[in-house]
Amino acid sequence: MIAGGAQEPFLTVAEVAELLKINQQTVRNWIDQGSLPAVRVGRRVRIRSSDLDQILSAGYQASQVPGPTPGGPTAQDFWSGQPVGVAEAAPPNPSPGHKPDLAPRQQEKQQEEQRDETGA
Repeated sequence: MIAGGAQEPFLTVAEVAELLKINQQTVRNWIDQGSLPAVRVGRRVRIRSSDLDQILSAGYQASQVPGPTPGGPTAQDFWSGQPVGVAEAAPPNPSPGHKPDLAPRQQEKQQEEQRDETGA
């Protein structure tokens, strides 16, 4: 209870998740990281609604949508269907005799098969 007889409302992890339209595990992760203050009551966790409001208002003020990067393509450029940049070059092809690294057991099996084919 808070002084004056008023009781501050508490929220469950499920209620916070539903309110924010996120997974409950995300809320638990925030609590474990210390990003969201919570009160543990035995094995249960409760979040003060005022703490949630404070976190949300601070996050809302801090997150500004960045403008387009200078010289970079805009969303309109992207969705116009026209090429907006140059693709990265593909890695060079390995030499024709090159074989990818195999796990040791696969290498042993391959060597056994080669021995069986040659009769050695």
